[in-house]
Formats: sequence, structure tokens, C-alpha cells
Amino acid sequence: MDADIVCVGFGPATAGFLTTLSKQLVNADGTPAVESAVAPGLPPQVLCYERADDIGFGVSGVVTKARALRASFPDIEKAGIPMSAPVGEEKVLYLLDPVGASRRSPLLRLADSLIRVMKWALPFEHHALNLPWTPDFLHKHGGMVFSMGQFMQWVGAQVQSTGTVQIWPSTPVAEALFEHADQVGRVTPCAPGSADGRSGAHGVTRPTAKVLGVRLLDQGVNKLGAASDGFTPGMDIHAALTVVGDGPVGPIGQQLDDHFGLPPEHHIRDWAIGMKFVVDLPEDTPLKPGTVLHTFGYPEPEIFGFLYVHPDRVASLGIFVPSWFDSPVRTSYRYLQHWMLHPYLWRYLKGGKLRSWGAKTLGESGRRGEPHLVGDGYARIGEGSGSTNVLTGSGVDEAWATGAQLAEAVLELLKAKKPFTKENLEATYVQRRRASWVEAEARVAEKSRDGFQRGVVTGMIGMALTGLSGGRLALPGKPLRPWERIPSLEDYFRGRIPIGEVRAIRDDCYARGVSAHAALMERAGWPAIPYDGQLLVSHQDALLLGGKVQAPPGYADHVAFVFPNQCQRCGTKLCVEVCSGQAITPGENGVPNFDREKCVHCGACLWNCATASPENPERMAIAFRAGTGGLHSAEN
Repeated sequence: MDADIVCVGFGPATAGFLTTLSKQLVNADGTPAVESAVAPGLPPQVLCYERADDIGFGVSGVVTKARALRASFPDIEKAGIPMSAPVGEEKVLYLLDPVGASRRSPLLRLADSLIRVMKWALPFEHHALNLPWTPDFLHKHGGMVFSMGQFMQWVGAQVQSTGTVQIWPSTPVAEALFEHADQVGRVTPCAPGSADGRSGAHGVTRPTAKVLGVRLLDQGVNKLGAASDGFTPGMDIHAALTVVGDGPVGPIGQQLDDHFGLPPEHHIRDWAIGMKFVVDLPEDTPLKPGTVLHTFGYPEPEIFGFLYVHPDRVASLGIFVPSWFDSPVRTSYRYLQHWMLHPYLWRYLKGGKLRSWGAKTLGESGRRGEPHLVGDGYARIGEGSGSTNVLTGSGVDEAWATGAQLAEAVLELLKAKKPFTKENLEATYVQRRRASWVEAEARVAEKSRDGFQRGVVTGMIGMALTGLSGGRLALPGKPLRPWERIPSLEDYFRGRIPIGEVRAIRDDCYARGVSAHAALMERAGWPAIPYDGQLLVSHQDALLLGGKVQAPPGYADHVAFVFPNQCQRCGTKLCVEVCSGQAITPGENGVPNFDREKCVHCGACLWNCATASPENPERMAIAFRAGTGGLHSAEN
């Protein structure tokens, strides 16, 4: 099928692109402002394919300054977006350890002791210090709190009502189509990291390919991808421009990175997993809509937390577990529950009820992870294009801005009847992006988190130094690949649990087909979770109470253990311990099992692997491919 523009993924970046583009494709009298190349007499044919079952099936609370959003919707506060509220009270809290199980450095333990001794003179309550002064770059003054799921549903309705854009949910894209001098279709990926993206895995030089469009995912196949009953090959969608906004772990973004490589000195090594709940707060809650709490320090010093209050006593809350938290049991769900039970937070949450939950991988490399933004026939926008500001922890507004910038560039080229070549896209889209606040602030933030490679205190100092100096100063640090950082279970618990006991606990859990983190954490001093059946529920019960995983039959598994020999030798099994939906479990002969019926598509397994791919040290030994389904939640 032929189209003018095809988009991959419907996130905030693509929403910004389609919102800006759709407003200018048709004149006031209904005639095309620019004409389609594939359907003469009509406006350009614009298609968007989204993997999830609907455009709003994402559980995520957001706080943002909303600069780019206001540029697209000047009256956004009056637009009636469900669950939105202006930012009101905002606090940054340092949470002390109330249970004595957190792994804290001697320096942090000393600081905690001093805070407790001096608490009478400090804004200290319920084991938490309300920072009396916070750098302005951390605040979201004048911003908005909203639900990403509700917002995306609202935007989707706005965009499709123009009649110029089609959005197709539950339609995953398998791969990009390339044109070479002698072929059209699938290609063998280039070795990532080559300076110009032209050298293949065996050093063979070839011309840079033009992207012709995308191929949708095959249907009617078994879990391994072999043709089965009702086999239907994925349709090829040819388009003059392919817009890639499929996020940090999207299959098309990964494919382009593999094929073209990354620019020199760029790499994607910093990640985080965001684990999130949406809850009904107790009826007597004192928290007002627009309240924003940011936390750090607990349950482990490396873990950051957030709580945003929406109207009608609804709150979004969660934690970010980063790749530089060197733990082989960095299980987000269990740590989220310990975070919720912190005395400062539990007084607000006790008596609440879980509405929905979810998880998402966050690309934390920022501009340093920026790929080649454009090429012949394609452009990249959003988080997968390196737009996230890792200093301010802001991503939605930046992603939206990149999409709007590309739309303005596309309109300029369409009106000038110029093709979507690399040179033309660089002169329009990339130039706009480089001249924008997104680029200026990304450059300030580029090295802001390098200090975390040497510890939490050093990292916090480094962030403050970079933010206060406008990016002129930064602490040195070399981001490591995740697999280079992870210690073994024995080393991590050394001094807390005897080595023989660590191995015995691990072997027992894996023999029963379950992860070992709960048993190991409780043995190391973490208290058991006091399940109440309402808010504190087991990981498996959350799949029933707070959303349902949709995994339609007839598709191949999107998670694959492509190097089973390495899995057999791995004694850490971080993929098992970190899986957001417990979809990855211990299997026979050391190779994990994957259950698509539990996968929420967070993508954490892609980078939470303790071994490197033998084909590319920048990748891990797990493949996260195109797939359908994921978490379905009407309450988000």
C-alpha cells in the first residue's frame, strides 16, 4: 500500500507531529493545502501504526512545564483533558531509611545520623527531610499534572477529527524497508558504532540505504515466527517519509541504530525502569490536585520516586530504578511497595485502592544517545531520538516539541515540492531542532549524570554542579554498559548473607520457577510486604486488579533469548529478577521462559541482562522485537 507519510508509534512525539501537521493539510474551504503524491486531488495520506491495543493504554502520570504543549494548544488548561490539573504545591524530599535495610554508603549513613540529631532545627517529619532549597531546574512551576493515557486519548480524538490522519492501534510494525542499488526489502544490519554507519559486520562497505516505508508484523505464525494456520504476511507500506517515534526500545529505532550506527561518541548506556501505580486516595486525604512530590534516598539511595495528585482524589505514583543501581535484584515492583510504605508517604496512601499499574523503560542517555536524526526517507523524533532531558527528568514536553518541529519542516518541504532527502530534512527539521530550547537544554544536561557512575552522593553533587553552572561544569565519569556493572548475587550480598545461603536460596527459587529477589531481600533485612488486598497486592494479583495483559494469538514472541549458551552460564538472571510483569521466569537448563500473557512491554529485559551480545558489545543477549498486545487498562 502506498502512502505519503507513515508513522511508527503513537506517543507524545508522534502526537505532536500529527497535531501540528494535520492543522495545515487542508484549507478553510476544504481543499488540500498541499496535494498527495499517491492520491492526486487529495491532501497527503498520513498513516500511523501503534502496537498497543488502543492509543490510550499507557499507565503513566506526568508532570511537565508544558511549553511545547501550550504552543500547540494555547488554551490547554481549559480544554477539559481528564485528570489534568495545574501544578500547585511541589516538594523535593530526601527519604531516610526507616527499616535499616537500605544499602547506604558510610557518608550517607553519617548524613542520615546528622539529620536525625538536628531534626528539631530542620523541616523534618516522618523520616523525611523536605529540602529547604531546591535548584530551579528541578521544579515544574507553572506546569501541569495529567495522565498520559487520558491525554493521548484526547489528542488522538483531536487529530483524527481533522479527517487527514489515520491512526491504527493494535498494528505493530516489524521493520523498516530499505532501498539499495540492487534490492528493496530486508537488510543485514550494519555493525553499530561504525563512524558512518556504512561498515557491515564483516567490514564490507555499502551505500547508505534509503528508507522506503515499513513492513507490518506477520500474522498467523507460531511463537517462533514460523507460518501457521491463517498465515498472513505483514503488509508493506511504502511512503515518501517514515517518521520513527517508537520510543527507546522500539524495534524500528533499534533496527535503524543497527543499520546506520550512532554518531561518533554517542552511545545508549544509561537506562531506567519506571514502575507506576494509579490509586484512589483515601476520602480524607489532605493532598490537593496539583500536588507534586519528588523523592530520593529510599528504598535505595539510587531510586527516585514521584507522586502527582490529579482531581477527584486520584494520584499517580511510582519510582525510577536506574541502570547505575548496581543490584542483581533491582526488582521495581517490590521496591515500589517498600517506597509506598515509607512513613512519609504511607500516611497519605493508607486506605487507598489500586486502580491500575504499569511500567516503562526510560532512555536515560539523553542527547548522548541521540542517533542519526534523519536520512533519505526517514526522520526520528521523541525519546528514541535522544530528546529526554536527564537533568530535569523531563521527557514528554521535549518529545512533543521534536514532533512539532518535524511537522513544520515537512510542511515546508511539501509546499516547496522538495523530496524528503537527508539534506532537505537536515536543512529543515534538524536545523529547527538545533535552534530550539530542546537542544539548548539538552546540551546543558548532557553530562549531568556522569557523577552517578561513582556513587549517589557524587552523582547528586554532579547534577547540582551542572544545573547551577548551565552545563559549563560537570563531574567526570564514564557511563558503562549495563552488563559491565552488574555484580553476581554472591558479591552483592557479601557480608549480609553467607555465599552458600545465597546460592541455596537462588537454587531453591529457580527450581520452583520463581524469581529469587523476594527471598533474598527478606533474608537481607527487608520486611515482608503486609498485603491488604486493596493497595498492597502481590505482583501476580496486580495483573488482575490493575490491568490485563492482552496478547492476541497468531503472533511471534517479541522477547527471545537468542544466545542460550550465555543464558546457561549466567548465574545472575537479572532478566528474571527485574521483569515488570513476571513474564520471564527460570527455565530448564538455565534458559529463561517467556510468557507473553504477562508481558507489559516495558522493555526492561532488553537492557537488564548480565551478559553482552557476542555480536555487539553495546547490546545485551536478549532480543526485544516487534510484538502486539501489552498492558490493557481502562483506568489510567
